[in-house]
Amino acid sequence: MSDPHPARSSDKEDKRTLLQRVIEFINPGPNSTEELVAAMAEAEDDDIINADTRVLLERVLRMAEMTAGDVMVPTRRMDLLDIDAPIDEQILQVIRTAHSRFPVFQGERDNIIGVLLAKDLLKLSRSPNLKIRTMVRPALFVPESKSLNDLVREFRSARSHMAIVIDEFGRIAGLVTFEDVIEEVFGEIEDEFDEPEEEGDIFGLADRTYRVSGDTPVERVAEAFDVHLQSSDPDEEFDTIGGLIAHEVGRVPYKGEHFDIGGLRFLVLHTKGGAVRWFKVSPVQDGAGADDA
Repeated sequence: MSDPHPARSSDKEDKRTLLQRVIEFINPGPNSTEELVAAMAEAEDDDIINADTRVLLERVLRMAEMTAGDVMVPTRRMDLLDIDAPIDEQILQVIRTAHSRFPVFQGERDNIIGVLLAKDLLKLSRSPNLKIRTMVRPALFVPESKSLNDLVREFRSARSHMAIVIDEFGRIAGLVTFEDVIEEVFGEIEDEFDEPEEEGDIFGLADRTYRVSGDTPVERVAEAFDVHLQSSDPDEEFDTIGGLIAHEVGRVPYKGEHFDIGGLRFLVLHTKGGAVRWFKVSPVQDGAGADDA
């Protein structure tokens, strides 16, 4: 006579010993992200995983709790193209910002009608008969609350590298790129403007000017150039030269802008992630204004 209650397949597949089951019952697995992070730290201490692996896993866990609003570039810092602007002006914007794709607006900045790739825009310089509107691609719109995990899936399904972020009222809140999300896991992705750490954060150029990283300590810059650098607000102190300049300007400067302080001219060479990455620094020329940025 057959057994009316045959063993469940899960029981047959369970290869754990009785001792293993008792241990797992007494010591259950982590119930929160913080407990899991602590468990990974213990695994590193026990040489089960190395430090790089632990950091990578922690970033993946943290990313699962983040949203598009956490990593977006806010609307005030977005570089946009005006669909009705002259082609020369648009190309100049591409060169100035060095982005590979741009949200395109018509009329008002909040009226984003699509995304234009820089390489497509440059085709117009060779073929003036092309219509720029035919090159504008559909924009991907996502809410601020969209999780980064869901955003990655949407990027893949839409075959897009940029999304326009909207707030709860349907207004443009900012933009987020696939690179922004990837950097939450792997850290900042270096590009041609990034120098190896061992080459330093201040170094000379052929024209006798200097290239200075935006995150260089203010004290280091002051010492290197033998100048006094201080905020216009005596109660404010800043750790980095980029932070000091941004405070004095009242915002993050754009590429190509300059600001004079302490007898030095800081020309913005490159910005990324809402901060200045590199300045070109030179003494203020005689007769130049103290601040005409």
